[in-house]
Amino acid sequence: MKRLGAVAAVICGLFLLSAGIVLADARASTLTVSPTAKPATTTQAEDTPAPSSPDPTPTPAPTPTPSHPGFDPLAAAVERIAATSGAEIAVALIELGGPDPQAWSLAGSQEFEAASTYKLPLLMWMAELVAAGQLDVDGQVCYQDSDWEDGWFSDYASGDCFTRQDLAARVGLYSDNTAAHMLVRDLGGSSALNAFAQAHGATGSMFYEVNTTTATDLAALWAAEVRGEIGGAAAQAWLYPLLSHTKFEAGVSAGVPASVTVVHKTGEVDGVVHDAALVTSGPGGPYVLVVMTDNLGGEAAFKAVAGVSAAVWQYESSR
Repeated sequence: MKRLGAVAAVICGLFLLSAGIVLADARASTLTVSPTAKPATTTQAEDTPAPSSPDPTPTPAPTPTPSHPGFDPLAAAVERIAATSGAEIAVALIELGGPDPQAWSLAGSQEFEAASTYKLPLLMWMAELVAAGQLDVDGQVCYQDSDWEDGWFSDYASGDCFTRQDLAARVGLYSDNTAAHMLVRDLGGSSALNAFAQAHGATGSMFYEVNTTTATDLAALWAAEVRGEIGGAAAQAWLYPLLSHTKFEAGVSAGVPASVTVVHKTGEVDGVVHDAALVTSGPGGPYVLVVMTDNLGGEAAFKAVAGVSAAVWQYESSR
């Protein structure tokens, strides 16, 4: 009986051991780690556009250069003045300031009797020498009978002497002929005067003895002066007062506002009237204006010059 109990105990133990092994195998199978699944990748639909990048800062468009107005309206205005007055007219304009300054002329290379405009290069030459310390304006020049020509002053007598400054003032402010002759002689004569003028742009002129010039030549002299090529600021400081507020203000000066300073030299003989001017403060900046006339003369010719000056001022206002 005891043996049967022992056998039963052994069988029961074997059964329990077998069940434990089965359970352990089942648990191990349950705990086996499966391969790690890759996370799902979100794929953008083919018809969905990619996000746009921020727009770059726009580059500002360049400021357009102002367009210079054509000169046709000015040419038409001058031609009307010539037709109305009956004068033969030549004009040269050189803009010295404002946007896109330009030059223009009408019959600018036509040759005219220079009249007293030869005194412009004469005074410019003196100014250059004064600025360089090569001419003493207090030095004296003595009158000779060969210097005489009827003009503003008549107080000349053989042996009388005048300072160069006094003579220059008579030439610039009063356009006196005898004073101009004395200064030309003092500086070396007609050849020396023309050498100076040609060196500064008046290549088509023969001043003083032959005494012919053109509008473009006189304008070239003024442009060289303003650019400082004929003695610079020191020369201008001596020259400009001699050619401002003169006894002859019925030409270019009469065509601009009274507040504007015009530095200029006129010329008048017989039917010829000229004005070679620097307008110091035009609507678009300073400009050089030369107006030459023939076949009219006197007050009517000065009125035509003033009319051209007014037309140029109006044109410059359009810039």
